[in-house]
Amino acid sequence: MPPPFRSSRRAFLRNAGFALASLQLKPPAPPEEHQQTALDPSTLAPFVDPLPLPTVAAPAGRRPHPQNSGKTIPWYRVAIRERMVKIHRDLPPTRMWCFGDSFPGPTIETRSGQAMIVDWENQLPTHHFLPIDHTLDGAGSGVPEGRSVVHLHGGRTPADSDGYPEDWIVAGQKQTCFYPSGQDAALLFYHDHSMGINRLNIYAGMQGLFIVRDAREDDLKLPSGQYELPLVIADRLLTLDGQLLYPVSPDPERPWVPEVFGDAILTNGKLLPYHEVEPRKYRLRLMNGSNARFFRFELSNRAPFQVIANDQGLLAAPVSTRRLPMAPAERADIVLDFTPFAGSNVQLVSDSFPILQFRVAKSGMPDASQVPAVLDRSFTRLRESDAVRTRRLTLDERLDKVQQSMGMLLNDTPWSAPITEKPVIDTTEMWELVNLTEDAHPIHLHLVRFQILDRRPIEPFDYMKWGRLRYVGPAQTPEPLESGWKDTARADPGMVTRIIVPFQGYTGRYVWHCHILEHEDNEMMRPYEVVAVGSRA
Repeated sequence: MPPPFRSSRRAFLRNAGFALASLQLKPPAPPEEHQQTALDPSTLAPFVDPLPLPTVAAPAGRRPHPQNSGKTIPWYRVAIRERMVKIHRDLPPTRMWCFGDSFPGPTIETRSGQAMIVDWENQLPTHHFLPIDHTLDGAGSGVPEGRSVVHLHGGRTPADSDGYPEDWIVAGQKQTCFYPSGQDAALLFYHDHSMGINRLNIYAGMQGLFIVRDAREDDLKLPSGQYELPLVIADRLLTLDGQLLYPVSPDPERPWVPEVFGDAILTNGKLLPYHEVEPRKYRLRLMNGSNARFFRFELSNRAPFQVIANDQGLLAAPVSTRRLPMAPAERADIVLDFTPFAGSNVQLVSDSFPILQFRVAKSGMPDASQVPAVLDRSFTRLRESDAVRTRRLTLDERLDKVQQSMGMLLNDTPWSAPITEKPVIDTTEMWELVNLTEDAHPIHLHLVRFQILDRRPIEPFDYMKWGRLRYVGPAQTPEPLESGWKDTARADPGMVTRIIVPFQGYTGRYVWHCHILEHEDNEMMRPYEVVAVGSRA
């Protein structure tokens, strides 16, 4: 096996072809005691555990529709609790905080337009087992540690069911959410969003998949049933006895660190699992569940595969590629045809580090699935002229000598400042994300879906000193892999990333933030409000 997997976001961009010679910052090294106790995953036998597939949640019953008197809809109950999870044959069970009894939690499936109610029931312990930084906004020493609030990432959801970071609950309480599912088929996911400890709760295991299906997708005859594999892939650090290890800064009063990169890559909660497949087409539904790690997925034999969907559903047409880059929180569906590999093994890897082994049988059932040349016939590119307003918003970072960063900001504005972005419902805006930092940031907007227009390099110093954009290169159109509807966009360092956003669905208060969870927990998150027509925006 290769040495421990330690690529950073800078390495991700460098290998993707970006010029980053000026970048000097490095993720902080773990304290010495962590270096002494950290497990080297390469010492474990690979591919000894079968790949687990998350259970599909079953409704607990039906409840009245909150917006349609006389109608009932499915009702789900999901407990949030501490569990011991077996992540490798040769390790003792790992302490985790889970939805249900596993990491990831049970997959919730629905049809487009089929509303549901979910009760998220907090059964967590009083005290956290990972290091809380009480200097972070919302995480003071007097705030309960075993708190939770659930956000459906990518969901078009009313504001009071969106999981606002300050609307957390504690053990013995429940968060009731109404999910209308009024959107196209897509792979979404749910996760904790608690203010100040979101990074810790998700690292502890609090996330799961949410799949929306529709008739249009059904008609395509894509691989389905046992030939559709949902895969949550996330890195972690482990101790020698198989427990989660979360690094801290040298300052015991401020343990927050800018990013966390782990050497143990878990797929559906297992370390280096295998899966037996037939020599035919499979649909892999990938979600990057890492706190900070960017992946570059490929097959160990460098064979091509087809990308058919990303965050918010089907692409207009499949894209053939050999490598798929994915930032934290991004999703992508790929179709792999194992027919040429009958009787052999092939691995899903990232940067040559093995993640999942496929054991391909010599024969299998006939394959009637297909990948049509056109996937989404209704997809159209939005135009700049569709936007009624353009907002220029900066991504900022403040540095110190101890932790390398004392805060990440959006538009140089702290979380607690009054709301400054108030788009009007059913209008379209263009947001210019001006990245003045030396990092790539995956930016997520709640409620909405959007399209990436382009990215263009700038001279950051000019903007920081004079507030003007000086472009130093031509605009770059988005890669075909990210050409569909998105809810998370990679904003690259020293670039302006332009997205065009239709604000549809609901009015109310939502948030936008960086989905590097350590950044989000340290001020790189801002509220915004969708307002009614006639309101001041």
